[in-house]
Amino acid sequence: MAISQGKSTRSPSGARNVANRGKRKSELGRDPAETRLDEKRLRKIRTRGGNEKLRLATGNKINVTDSNGKTKVVDILGVIENTANPNYVRRNIITKGAIVETPEGNAKVTSRPGQDGVINGILI
Repeated sequence: MAISQGKSTRSPSGARNVANRGKRKSELGRDPAETRLDEKRLRKIRTRGGNEKLRLATGNKINVTDSNGKTKVVDILGVIENTANPNYVRRNIITKGAIVETPEGNAKVTSRPGQDGVINGILI
């Protein structure tokens, strides 16, 4: 069953709305990317208009920027904290806002790996 991002079947009061039409291809939603910690692997997704999105399925490197503005690519040792979902820490899933451990110190992820196909972050 496809994930729909169309109109709700309930009104604000909780009453059931009768749909005047069915689902549309343009209202299609997708499963979350849930980028895991492993060797880099991208997943291509065809989007509207025939374009392609690159989802980061797995990744183990992060572009880290320090307080001086210097950026370097370092390894990710593990996920320490993830405010999106506490279970993501156990499963080593990286999302925007996750705190990851690197040899340079802890870093906060500022990019959206499931959307951008890359992991960027800043040292904290």
